Amino acid sequence: MADQPISDTSLKDAGSNDRLYQRIARKLFDQLNSGAFAVGDRLPAERELAVEYGASRPAVREALIALEVQGFIEVRLGSGAYVSRLPGQGEKPAFAITAFELTEARLMFEGEAAALAALHITPEQLAKLDALVRAMAAENLQSDVTEEADRDFHLTIAAATRNAGVLRTIEDLWHLRSTSPECALLHAKARDAKVRPVVEEHAAILQALRAGDANAARAAMRAHLAAVMDHLLFKTEELAVEEARRALADTRRRYAVSTG
Repeated sequence: MADQPISDTSLKDAGSNDRLYQRIARKLFDQLNSGAFAVGDRLPAERELAVEYGASRPAVREALIALEVQGFIEVRLGSGAYVSRLPGQGEKPAFAITAFELTEARLMFEGEAAALAALHITPEQLAKLDALVRAMAAENLQSDVTEEADRDFHLTIAAATRNAGVLRTIEDLWHLRSTSPECALLHAKARDAKVRPVVEEHAAILQALRAGDANAARAAMRAHLAAVMDHLLFKTEELAVEEARRALADTRRRYAVSTG
């Protein structure tokens, strides 16, 4: 996902090697540090920040998550981002890999891995993938999803490339998904929003692998991971909207009781 041009020249100058979301986070951090916001204040809405910085919504969300995992802000579903604490003297924002960066990397590596796997995959590995797709469907019906079947599905494909370097790279990417604070936070929000592995997308990858079609396997994997990016952005947003609607309905009910 390419970062869009930004309109604020101060963002362009600060940290020229930073990604856009990092420059946005530094700008917000500087505002916290300068006293522009007090503890408990609500930050501008995501859409407003996107317009202000000429940035994409994912970049703004990444910036807010980076500040949230460091305890500077709290993002409340259906309400917005609020200042939790102000920076201490000499404190600076820190960054790990974000969920969008990780998924972008996975799209690059796992797309090619699927193409290579289509040429080398064994009947036993195909049978394992078939079982994992069925396990995903069963796991999606549970209230608490571990996503183990999803992980095993992707690592089985990596192993099917018969390339230890490819397997190690994809294992490391999956490890980062749970160990990077930014990744872990957004995926936790996605689970709360009932985002589940899409069985049909994995079945399409399996179908291409079974056919030994490298181009189709690459395309199916890339389509799946592009959809993951969309789910991470929009499904978590849908949850926030639904939470706001429930809160409004509850307020109306309480008001009706008190005035009835």
